[in-house]
Amino acid sequence: MYMKSINPYTGEVLKEFPAHSEYQIEEIIQSSQTAYLSWRKVPIAERSLLMEKAGQVLRNNLDKYAKIISLEMGKVITESKAEVEKCAWACDYYAEKSAEFLSDDPIELPKGKKAKIVYNPLGIVLAVMPWNFPFWQVFRFAAPNLTAGNVGLLKHASNVPQCALAIEEVFTEAGFPKGVFQTLLIGSDKVSKVIDHPFVKAATLTGSEKAGQQIASQAGARIKKTVLELGGSDPFIVLKDADVQKAAEVAAKARMINFGQSCIAAKRFIVEAAVYEEFIAAFKAHIEAYKPGEPLDENAGYACMARPDLAQELYKQVDASIQKGAEIILEGIKPEAGKAFFKPMILGNLTPDMPAYKEELFGPVASVFKVKNELEAVAIANDSAFGLGSSLWTQDAEKADRLSREIEAGAVFINSLVASNPHLPFGGIKTSGYGRELAEIGIKEFVNIKTVYLG
Repeated sequence: MYMKSINPYTGEVLKEFPAHSEYQIEEIIQSSQTAYLSWRKVPIAERSLLMEKAGQVLRNNLDKYAKIISLEMGKVITESKAEVEKCAWACDYYAEKSAEFLSDDPIELPKGKKAKIVYNPLGIVLAVMPWNFPFWQVFRFAAPNLTAGNVGLLKHASNVPQCALAIEEVFTEAGFPKGVFQTLLIGSDKVSKVIDHPFVKAATLTGSEKAGQQIASQAGARIKKTVLELGGSDPFIVLKDADVQKAAEVAAKARMINFGQSCIAAKRFIVEAAVYEEFIAAFKAHIEAYKPGEPLDENAGYACMARPDLAQELYKQVDASIQKGAEIILEGIKPEAGKAFFKPMILGNLTPDMPAYKEELFGPVASVFKVKNELEAVAIANDSAFGLGSSLWTQDAEKADRLSREIEAGAVFINSLVASNPHLPFGGIKTSGYGRELAEIGIKEFVNIKTVYLG
C-alpha cells in the first residue's frame, strides 16, 4: 500500500510513500516509549527551549512548508503561510507558558494540613489529524503535549503525507530527541491496533463525527483518555442593531476561509428580518469579490477543494436541498467528475428536511435564514446537532452577554470572526466533540493531575 500525495488542483501525483508495515508500526511505538521514558525526565525549561526552536524552524522555512501545504491540499498560498506562522505562534506560547501552567499547585487544608497538585505526563499520545489545516491541527496538539513531557504519534490524513513528514522534520531540526514525535504512515484501518497498544496512553482526534465515534469507542474500551474536535455548523447571528456592513464583510471571510473547509467556519447565517436584505446584498457582493486562481497564486482568493470526491459530496447536499425547495441566492455550478473545483454558493428559504439546514456543508456554501427576532435567532442557532463555535453581532453589550450564555456552543465570538488562538480554550459540545485544546486547559488534558498529600 502507498500513501499518495496528489495535487488536487491539477490531479498530478506529487509523491508516493510506502505505508508502514505491522513490524514498522510496532518498531515506531517501541521507540516512542523508549523516548518517553527519557523525555519525561527532561526539565520543562529544556523542553520549552526546544519548542521555541521549533517555532524558529517553522519561520525559517515558511515558504517551503507553505508550498507543501498548498500543493498537497489546495489551500491558497497566502493562507498556507498564515497557517505556518500560526503554528510558530503556538510553539512560542507554550515555550513561554508551559512551566507556569504545569507548576505545582499548593492546597491549604483545615487544621494546618497541606497538599499539592502536580502534573505528570501520561506517555504516548496518538493524534489522528485531518487534511484541512494540515500543519495547524497537528501543532495545536503537539506544542502543549510535547512540552508537557508526553511524546506524539501522528496518524495524519492519507492525502497529506508530505505535510506529516514535514512536521516530523520540524521537530527533528529543532533538536527534539529521536522518537519524541513520529509519523505513522498508515490507513484508518490500522488505528484501532495502535490505540490498543499498551504503550499508547491517550488519543486525540480532529475529524468527522463518524471517526470520533470510532476513536472514542476503541479508546473507551481500553479506558484511555480522548479529546475529540469534530464537525461544526457554526451559526453567524446578525441582529438588527448590528453593524451590518461590517458583519457582512466578516461573514464572507468566515465562510470563505480555507475555501469553506473548516470545522469552525461560519456555515449558517441567521439574520433579523429588519436588516436581512441589506446583509444579503453586502454578503453576496463580498463573496463574489473572492477571485479564483492557482494555489500558488499570491492574489487568488481561493483555488479548489482538497479532493474531487469532496466537491461531489458537497454538491450532492446542495442539489438535494434545491430539490426540496431551497432558494439559490448565489448560483454555483455542478463540479466536473474527477475535478476538485467548486464555485461558491448561497442558499436560502431553508427547512429542517434539507441537508443545507441540518448537515455540515464542508465547503464554500452558505445557508441563510431570515428570523423575526433574537429569540428565533437563538432557537435556530441551537437547532443543530453541532456545537462548536458561533458568532453574534449586536452593538448592545448587555444583550450580547445575555445571548452568548444561551447559545449552545464551545465558543461565542461577539462582533468577530471565530478563530482558534493559543490563548483561548478550543473545542465543542454535542456532536462537535468534547475536551479542549489550547490555552492552560489544553495542556492539562493529557497529564496526570496528581494529588500529593503532605502528612
